[in-house]
Order: sequence, then C-alpha cells, then structure tokens
Amino acid sequence: MSEKYEINALEKEESWRLFRYIGELVEGFDKLTGIQPAVTIYGSAVATADQPDYQNARKIAYMLGQQGFNIITGGGPGMMEAANLGASEAGVKSAGLNIELPNEQKGNVYSNLNITFNHFFVRKIMLVKYATAFVIMPGGLGTLDELTEVLVLIQTHKIKPFPVILFNSAFWHGLLEWLQTQVLQTGYISNEDMNLLRLSDQPADVANIVSSWYLKQVIVGRRAID
Repeated sequence: MSEKYEINALEKEESWRLFRYIGELVEGFDKLTGIQPAVTIYGSAVATADQPDYQNARKIAYMLGQQGFNIITGGGPGMMEAANLGASEAGVKSAGLNIELPNEQKGNVYSNLNITFNHFFVRKIMLVKYATAFVIMPGGLGTLDELTEVLVLIQTHKIKPFPVILFNSAFWHGLLEWLQTQVLQTGYISNEDMNLLRLSDQPADVANIVSSWYLKQVIVGRRAID
C-alpha cells in the first residue's frame, strides 16, 4: 500500500512538472514579445570588468544597440552583465534571462527586462527563438553548450540560419583547429558546418556582420512579399 501510494505521488509530481514548464514558456513568450530584432550574447559569468573581453562585450552590445538591435543575455554577471550594460547605454531593450543555479544565480542590474527560469531548456528556447544572431564571447562549459546547441539547430534545419560569431580569435583558435584537424578531417562534419561559424576581433566588425545580414533578410523578405 505504501509503495503504491509513493508511485502515485510521483506520477502526480511529474504531471505538475509539465504545468511548470508551460508556465515558464508562457511567461517568456509574453514578456519577450516585441523585443525583435535582438541579438543574443553569450559568455563567461565569471569575467570581470577589468578584462578586455568584458569591455568588448559592452562595446558590441552598445554598437548593436546603435544600429537598432535589442540585446538578450543569460542575465547573470560577467559577459552577460557587460552586454546588458552596453545595451542600456545605447538606450535599447536589454533582456536578462536568468537561471536559478547553485552559483552565479543572481541577475545583473543592467537589464531592463528580467525573467528568471527554473529549467534550462525553457531558457534556451527563449535565447534562440528571439535571436537575429548569436555573439559568443569567451566562456566556459555553459558557453560551449549554447554554441554547439545552436550550431546543431542550424545544421539540422530546425531553425533558420543566422550569424554565429565567435569573438576573440586567440581564445577560440584551439577549438577551431581541433574542429578542422580532427572533426572535419574524419568526416564527422562538413565544410558547410564549419562555415556556420564566423570569427571576429573587433566590436565594430561584429555589428557590421549582424546589420548587413539582417538588412539582406529584410530585402529578401520584401521581395518575397512583392
């Protein structure tokens, strides 16, 4: 009797988990409506303001903001804080999609649209769904996770392709070399897969890549409508 009761309680808990997923999805959709065009910027949560790439993330977000793009980040400290700060300085919408974690879970103060998620997959949906481009700053496992996930989504045509820009060529050199000499050479990925990645060392270059690509999409869209 006790075992059967425990199983039933567990089944009910799983059912309610589904409603929690739905609740987070609905909140995300409601709050992020109207944020496009937006660029999602990823990077280390432990980066500090005295590091060059923190300031570069700030500059990238500011320059993108000047060109009319809103900014979406994971909402935490480090590179995310820098990007939200740059967006705030440019006067555009700055979304911080925070996640509750044992560490680094406190959101930064520079985003003017804050959402906190309990579930990674819901947060990931929002980071991808509303993005016009991804800018990947230097970071750790979480950054690598987001990078590989979006590449898979584009590779498998689950989302429409858009620029995926790696910033700081010195940082990403080892990964790109490994992809070229190991993964590509063995045939596990193609040249087309490698071409999904763009590399930049200048904030202005990032802004130009995104704005040029977005303008082409607008022109193509208008022609299709005409």
